[in-house]
This record gives sequence, C-alpha cells and structure tokens, in this order.
Amino acid sequence: MSRKTFLYIRVSTLDQAQGAESQARALNEWCTRNNIMDFETFTDHGISGAKESRPALDKMMERVKNLEAEQVIVFAFSRFARSTMHLLKGLQIFKDCKTRFVSITEQIDTDSSMGGAMFTILGSLAQLERSMIQERVKAGMRNAKAKGKIIGRVRKRNDALIHSLLEAGLSFREIARISKCSHGSVSASKKELLAKKAKLEQEKIQELQKQIKENNSAETIETMKTMNVSEDIVKQVQQKIESEARDKVQSVMGHAGYETFD
Repeated sequence: MSRKTFLYIRVSTLDQAQGAESQARALNEWCTRNNIMDFETFTDHGISGAKESRPALDKMMERVKNLEAEQVIVFAFSRFARSTMHLLKGLQIFKDCKTRFVSITEQIDTDSSMGGAMFTILGSLAQLERSMIQERVKAGMRNAKAKGKIIGRVRKRNDALIHSLLEAGLSFREIARISKCSHGSVSASKKELLAKKAKLEQEKIQELQKQIKENNSAETIETMKTMNVSEDIVKQVQQKIESEARDKVQSVMGHAGYETFD
C-alpha cells in the first residue's frame, strides 16, 4: 500500500471565514512546488487550539499510526499543537512511524538536519515545562499544608470502632452496617489491624530473643564445671535453661514454632 501526503488545517470560530481558505491555498501551493498530486486534507472547523483532541486531527493521527502517511504538512505549528509537549508528542509519533512532518510558516522539515535539532530542542523545552508544572504543583501543596488544608482523600472510616467490632467477632455485614461503611473498608481496616498485631508480636519476639541471648546461662554452666559438679547435673541444668527459653518463645509465638539459642 502506497503512503500518502496528509494536509492538516485547523480554524477557530474567529478566523473560520478566511482562515481555512488561506491555509488550504498555502498547503496546495506547497504540494504543487514539490510535485505532489496524491494528498488528503483533514480540517477541523471552529476548534480551539487549546483542545488536544479534535475530530479531524484524531482521525489523521490514527491513520498515521497505521502507517498510511508518508508525510504530514501543516501551515504552522499553532495549527497543529496546543503546547510544546503536545507538539513533541505528535513529533514522536511521526518519528516512530517514519512520517515526515513539515511546517510551512516555520520552514521546519523533520527530515532535515535543522528538523532533527528542533526535535532535540523541543524535547528539552518539554522537560523544562514538565519540571515547572511539577514545581508549581509541589509549591501549591506546600502552601495548602501550611494553611492547614488536608491534601488528598479524607479517611472517613472509623478504624477504632471497626477494630473493636472485629475483636468482638462480628461479621463483616454487621460491622459495615454499624460503622456505616462498605465491606471493602472493613476488609482494609482488618488488614491494618492484622499488620499492626503482627508487628507488635514481632517486636515482642525480638525483645525476648535479645533477653535470651543476653542470658548468663553459659557463664552459669562454666561456673558449675569449675566447681567439679557432675556432668549429669550440668546437663540437667543446661536442659532446664534451654527448656525455659523455648517456653518463653512459645508463649509469645502461640506455639507456632521457636528458635533455639546457643
């Protein structure tokens, strides 16, 4: 399938009377000078340049993505893109689809060395524009926080109440009804409760392990040996110490398992 030349025209409500005609004339003259006879025109009438999505433009870009366009010709950048980032997004699509892009007014051709340099410059400008937008958003959030405004969604569920009802063994349906929230909120609250419990249990185990490791049981055994206590007695004492350590760990872990410490 041979690829065609696409001409894009956009006119707003204010310049609609003569704007489309003058753009079409300039684009047709360009095609004549370049011996291009097979072309297709896409026109958006009464569409503001502030709108990134436009009927004719969307249709043309879809066909560009289908590799139907050899080149896209516009009268000026302002007829095609609403911002630097919008223009760069379109140019990236043209580059990926190996479609030439020409703006008559700016005399920019992406197949030329100047066009390649422009693509790089626009990329830098778009990055700068994104950074400036992000910085303005962050500054706005900092200002809002300084004024005491809440950023983001406000949590409406009553976790303290839900946790109490969960501990009481009520069903999700009953808890949701009493707490006036959804089943999903009850489920999310339960996950938080279980995570909190698991963290507390882990902290208890770590503290107990620390205490056991710091225990002077090894010193006690060595002292008994220096006193010539029989090996049977030493062994019994050692087993008793290890058993007590295991019992402590089991009491915290709910008999789920334990670690031994040398």
